[in-house]
Amino acid sequence: MCEEVLLSAGLVDEAYRFYGLEAGRTGTYLAWFRAVVRKYPNKKPEDVLGDLVNHTPGDEGKWFAAAKDAKLYDQAIALANSSPCSPQTLSRAARDFADKNPAFAVEAGMTALRWLTAGYGYEITGLDVMNAYVQTMKAAENLGRRDEVLRRIRDLVASDTSPGRFVAGLLGRELG
Repeated sequence: MCEEVLLSAGLVDEAYRFYGLEAGRTGTYLAWFRAVVRKYPNKKPEDVLGDLVNHTPGDEGKWFAAAKDAKLYDQAIALANSSPCSPQTLSRAARDFADKNPAFAVEAGMTALRWLTAGYGYEITGLDVMNAYVQTMKAAENLGRRDEVLRRIRDLVASDTSPGRFVAGLLGRELG
């Protein structure tokens, strides 16, 4: 209500500063970002994203989808690497961008594999691991960097700390 009073009085900056971020909170981080951007079209999406990230310390990785949605690809990867991010979300990004932005897709896939080898993720299956690998390699081939990315994956899998070295067990045959 306070936000609406300030907005109706034309005090947009004050409304944003005091209430805009929290008043826009919704079920997902992406929806939250979109709600704030929609309500404050005078704000640059990258500024809104930065404010939201600062507003939720420790949850940087959860803003990956919002950064991707805003086409802030470098920032999306940086966020996903700074705190846990869903490997499935990262793998989908690798799949969706393998043709149109293979450099971003490779990094999204590598980040998915990094979180998987660290044992992070909710109800991870062998299919999740294989999807991350396959999508990353498809993007690497599109980028013309297959051998380099394969070396990076081998290095990552060699340091696998997932329970029972789950990722290494699944990708061992693929990686030779």
